[in-house]
Amino acid sequence: MKDLKYLMAYTVPLSVFLSIYLNGIFSFTSLLYVFIFIPIIETFSPVKQDPYTENEIHNRLKNKLFDWLLYLNVPIVFILLFYGLHAFSVNQFHVYEYVGLIFSLGILLATNAINVAHELGHRKSSYERFLSQFLLLPCLYMHFTLEHNRGHHKNVATPEDPATAREGQTLYHFWITSVYGQYLNAWRLQLKELERKGRSFFSFNNSLLFFAFIQLMYLTVVYLTLGFFPFVCALIVGVISFLFLETINYIEHYGLVRKKINGKYEKVQNIHSWNSDHVMGRIVLYELTRHSDHHYKAAKKYQVLESLKSSPRLPYGYPASMLLALFPPLWFRIIHPKLSEKAT
Repeated sequence: MKDLKYLMAYTVPLSVFLSIYLNGIFSFTSLLYVFIFIPIIETFSPVKQDPYTENEIHNRLKNKLFDWLLYLNVPIVFILLFYGLHAFSVNQFHVYEYVGLIFSLGILLATNAINVAHELGHRKSSYERFLSQFLLLPCLYMHFTLEHNRGHHKNVATPEDPATAREGQTLYHFWITSVYGQYLNAWRLQLKELERKGRSFFSFNNSLLFFAFIQLMYLTVVYLTLGFFPFVCALIVGVISFLFLETINYIEHYGLVRKKINGKYEKVQNIHSWNSDHVMGRIVLYELTRHSDHHYKAAKKYQVLESLKSSPRLPYGYPASMLLALFPPLWFRIIHPKLSEKAT
């Protein structure tokens, strides 16, 4: 029964539904839930680092419940997204309500679309990879899996990785360099693959060209069926969702560096990602916060990720850390001493 704790991941979509259905001041339900309620709960909850036994790992990997908990996010995300966009087409809201609802939908896509797509994008089966791309569609970030798997995981904690924030880099500067750098890297990887296979730029093997077309079609469908304003909202919601993702990237690897030995970077280890064992964030984000183990062994499924002892640890959970990152002086004051501790 304890495995059903991951049903808590659906509390974010529930908060989004309440934001849309109740509107008014309740338009901010999702924002308050994710960035106020969860950090408060995590402040007063114990941090758990208990390892799994070999038998527990075996049973958790065999249990299909963990997979279905991910798959169910697909209908939930798209139903809620179009419920929200439809509300924009038929209702007149106050400006503050639009702000609350747009950020709520952005949170929905960041947590239950991009985060789940990240997990499924590391799987080997074609249908899980398809679901990953499908979830990334409304986030306008379909190139993510290609660059993340073949670029970020290879180059993490090096100057070659735009998704690793440098010590002293602000979140706002990182948004620009990471979004631009990852997209550019994705194209480099794509063009190199086309050249290796002897395929032309305009071929079915050019995934990024296909992704750009599909994302354009998605926005076109929104425009034709719901109108111009929901189209603009869909665009803004997509941007907000991937900026939330980049904020998570920022806190996950901030200031961490792999050493160069004999002209080559050392192997990626658990010390090259910040870890968080704050329970609420772990459950709601399908163990994404145990990021050190994820980078150490990228193929591990979320339900068996563990807390490795030598991993650098964030002093706060993910939602609270994301809020702190919005205020660079405060973020630097808190995280730089932790970096110094790690260096010694």
